[in-house]
Amino acid sequence: MIKGVIYEPDSLAGAFKKANLTVVFTNGCFDILHRGHLELLKFAKSLGDVLIVGLNDDESVRKLKGKGRPINKLEDRAFALLSTKWVDFVVPFSEDTPERVIRSIKPDVLVKGGDYSLDEIVGAEFVMSYGGRVEIFPYVKGYSTTGIIEKILSSL
Repeated sequence: MIKGVIYEPDSLAGAFKKANLTVVFTNGCFDILHRGHLELLKFAKSLGDVLIVGLNDDESVRKLKGKGRPINKLEDRAFALLSTKWVDFVVPFSEDTPERVIRSIKPDVLVKGGDYSLDEIVGAEFVMSYGGRVEIFPYVKGYSTTGIIEKILSSL
């Protein structure tokens, strides 16, 4: 399968449905790729044929995480994700949430990490409205980008 960054995801949904492929979607900042991220991506890919990752653009990461973030720019974060064996496509988005992207792609499965409850997952209600499902991956304790940054700063 070809991998890549998709800026206009509208055409993806139809193509994958036509090919009878199960589409899985997850999203995040993925600023410093760590084991928690990789375990989530591995889990998400195991649920379907195509894994699409919605990736916050640099400005939306800054809004969510604050000054000094992201550590890695969008292109580098996308490259790192696509370099894994689990991620097939990356869809950058600039909004505060991936709602627009989720509605465009219409994934069969929506995956979020265990630091979210079902009622907090953006797009969950929409995905379930057409028979899709939402999976919550258990939080991998001890792995967070913020924790890694704090550890680095405290060692200086």
